[in-house]
Amino acid sequence: MPKPEQCRYTREHEWVWLDGDEIRIGVTDFAQGELGEVIYVELKEVGATIASGDEIGTIESVKAVAEVYAPVAGEIVSRNEALADSPEQINEQPLGDGWLISMRPDDASELEGLMDHAAYMRYLEDEGQ
Repeated sequence: MPKPEQCRYTREHEWVWLDGDEIRIGVTDFAQGELGEVIYVELKEVGATIASGDEIGTIESVKAVAEVYAPVAGEIVSRNEALADSPEQINEQPLGDGWLISMRPDDASELEGLMDHAAYMRYLEDEGQ
């Protein structure tokens, strides 16, 4: 399980953790708090080739439905199948058991364009969050 300081972040409130040649993606604690109680998750299939910015899944909560987007291009190599039966893991452990998918990025250097933890915290502050 990554620590917040080990992750990169998007403006859409996804976290990304580089683990070897794969990245793991989930939604931030802020995002899960805004969504409220998560009741359903739908994720793209393993093997799907995704472009940066493509939708990789949706999260349905009692308040809203939110799309989750790929921060970089690549291939989905795994998805968190446990979320089908326990979508509340996103609320309980957004940076742990609530992860969404893992991808093999086409170019891992694209991650450098994402915010580090300190920049993400400033971004939340600047946005009045």
